[in-house]
Amino acid sequence: MAAPVLFLDSSAAIAGVISSQGASRALLVMAESELIDLVLSEQVIAESERNLARKAPAALPFFRETLRRTRMRLVPDPSAEDVAQHLALIAHEADVPIALAAMHAGVDYIVTLNRRHFLDDSGVAERTGLRIGTPGDALMWVRDQLNLAT
Repeated sequence: MAAPVLFLDSSAAIAGVISSQGASRALLVMAESELIDLVLSEQVIAESERNLARKAPAALPFFRETLRRTRMRLVPDPSAEDVAQHLALIAHEADVPIALAAMHAGVDYIVTLNRRHFLDDSGVAERTGLRIGTPGDALMWVRDQLNLAT
């Protein structure tokens, strides 16, 4: 069985590098151990670096090192035309490229802490055809997948 493939948005990626505990960090450790594969988009990297530079600049080198160690896959942002054609995916227009990047990458799961735009709108998962959940939800799902494989 192939390793589960998870798309981290910036909120989940930042949580994983800022906290030494928690589900976001556990997912990063699992990726480093090659139990799961991580995917991030160019927009996620830019948002994460911008937010870390503003809120926790000391964490920026660790963020970059974590990305290298996890050997995450970087996917391009969708085109402006693609975004314009898919505005109905999610109510918050700025998150459309995130949803599209995850869809185009063929991931199993979008991991986010963005309750307002992703988690509280169950229609987003339906419209994208992807599982969407918190790092804790994703961690439980990954454990189930790994248990099925053994």
